[in-house]
This record gives sequence, C-alpha cells and structure tokens, in this order.
Amino acid sequence: MKTTLTINGVETALDIDPRVTLLDALRDHLGLTGTKKGCDHGQCGACTVLVDGRRINACLTLAVMHDGNEITTIEGIGTAEDPSPLQKAFVSCDGFQCGYCTPGQIVSATGMRAEAAAGWPSQASVSLTEATQLSDAEIAERMSGNLCRCAAYPGIRQAITQVFGTETQGKPAGLSEVQA
Repeated sequence: MKTTLTINGVETALDIDPRVTLLDALRDHLGLTGTKKGCDHGQCGACTVLVDGRRINACLTLAVMHDGNEITTIEGIGTAEDPSPLQKAFVSCDGFQCGYCTPGQIVSATGMRAEAAAGWPSQASVSLTEATQLSDAEIAERMSGNLCRCAAYPGIRQAITQVFGTETQGKPAGLSEVQA
C-alpha cells in the first residue's frame, strides 16, 4: 500500500504492507533506529514518537494510518553532533544507564511539555481548572508510561526539570480541545 509520511520534516513515500506498524516502518524500512522496540505491546514507551505533536507508542499503530501526518522521532529532536538541550541534560544528570529507553524518554518528555503547556491536567495535577506546575510529582506522573529497566528515574526527572524548570503551564484547555 502506498503511503506518504512526513518524518522529521522530510516527506517520504513508502509502498508497504498495510499490516506494518509505524515502529517497524521507521526502523526496518527507513533506517531510523533511534526509536526502539522494547516490549512491542505498548507497555514500556521505548517506541514513543510524536504524531502531529502528540506522543504515541509507534508499536501500537499501523504506518498507513498516518498518511500525511507529521512524525517526529528522536532523530528529529537532536543528533549526536547537535544534541537538544534535553539530550544534553540527560547526559549531565545521568538520566540513563544502558540508554535503551532514553530516546523514548526524551520524545515523551517533549510531548509531555506540550501537553502541560496546553493545560492538560494529569492524575497528579492539583486542580483541573488552575495552571499546572511541572513539579517532580507532576513530571513523574506524566512520564509514567515510559519505563526504565535500569531505574534511572531520578536522573530522568532531574534532566526534565533542568530543561523545563518547574514551569507553570497555562490554564487547562476546554474538554473538546483535550479530546481533539
């Protein structure tokens, strides 16, 4: 099946089996191996990518479902030669040990910040109607879908706090905007 994906700002045409997951399309068909295959069941978050700015597990969706979408992988956030501030913070805060989950953690943190900035509350949010502060508890809750087998969570949260601070995010969006 022919599909066009815009990945990290580059439009790419693919002719793939409609059963190919987005994760397998990225890794096996396009050579973007930064997105990792962890559990392949959507439970670990190693395969987290952004689709039109929203974080998803690439192992749980088919590539053809994202025809025309803007997909951002870890390669679109920064490179070894030009790392993003968050990638630098993961290194300086020892936010990884084996590094396997790190790409998914960084992509997820990027999406998490956008969600908080849009005013989306989490289970840890003090209020559903007031601005959200990115406290340690708030970051831990919002990142809970990304597992680290090495338990580098304190360094991960420290790196996120170092870059994003304890920003107070805008007033929550209306319910219809959150569901969109």
